Amino acid sequence: MSQVTLGIDDREVVVEQGATILEAARRAGIAIPHLCYREDLTVTAGCRLCVVEVEGSRSLVASCAFPAGDKMVVRTNTERVRNARRQVIELLLSDHPRDCMTCEKSGACTLERYAYEFGIRKSRFEGERHDYPLRDANPFFVRDYNKCILCARCVTVCHEVQYCRAVDQARRGFSTKVAAFGDRSMKETPCVYCGNCVSVCPTGALTEKAGRFEGRSWEMKQVPTICSYCGVGCTIVLNVKENRIVKVTSDKEKGMNKGWTCVKGRFGYDYVHSPDRLSTPLVRDNGGLRPAGWDEALDRAATGLAKVKEEYGPDAVGFLVSAKCTNEENYLLQKIARSAIGTNNVDHCARL
Repeated sequence: MSQVTLGIDDREVVVEQGATILEAARRAGIAIPHLCYREDLTVTAGCRLCVVEVEGSRSLVASCAFPAGDKMVVRTNTERVRNARRQVIELLLSDHPRDCMTCEKSGACTLERYAYEFGIRKSRFEGERHDYPLRDANPFFVRDYNKCILCARCVTVCHEVQYCRAVDQARRGFSTKVAAFGDRSMKETPCVYCGNCVSVCPTGALTEKAGRFEGRSWEMKQVPTICSYCGVGCTIVLNVKENRIVKVTSDKEKGMNKGWTCVKGRFGYDYVHSPDRLSTPLVRDNGGLRPAGWDEALDRAATGLAKVKEEYGPDAVGFLVSAKCTNEENYLLQKIARSAIGTNNVDHCARL
């Protein structure tokens, strides 16, 4: 692939032809603020926070969408660029709630971060403000339209990653909002509640119901682990506070799933702290169950299976394998069924 050489803030950068200015800057370790851009989603160039100066261009250009050119000269931190970025942030804040002290995303909000970095305490622009009611009818996440900055990340991930097309940008002008067709509730859409829209939202417009008001992001220990729901092996991140899982998030830099999850992986962890969860093997004695050690429990199981096989034949025994296990674990179980017991009665919980 051919390459281009350009100058960014007096640094010479070499990138593949077709790369954008933002990608070239990141390659050189130069940070350019952005809200709508995410490297694993299609570029929308909607927020205009990533504007830069390009020598020979009369107007500022969106670096996330503008291709890097050979011998191009780019400046990312001039007074003109900083003023433009400040204006973008102020315009967003002019119609944004000022409840950072109680917002679930405080400390992890990208808009809050940039307002802090630019020293913006209030907006110069005053006027009509939205006052939408909270949308919390679904069991997994809350949508606060008042905090939506129309970056379209949730729309893009719904279309391109999950292929549900449950939401899109609706209406026009000041009335534009992210909504389902006909502004219906999420229960009336093809939404599968995967939570990927929540994971890409840069503000508090989309937040998990689980863990609400139970702690800030910096108060929680981030523990990467493997989802226990199927054999795919997706990486999830447990947010732990006081030895309890408060919520589950994801990290696009970790795991083969690149941060994308399903509804079970992101929201189905309440069983971990369930009082009904078995924490030790149980064996039956005198019509009741009592706790036992693993050696005793496994001996009981082996003895019982051998007895059934001897009295009724191997096909009197059936084995159920699980989608929660790995392929290797399921292979070993069917090998026990066919080699040790001598039956082909093996079925799978996800067969239908």
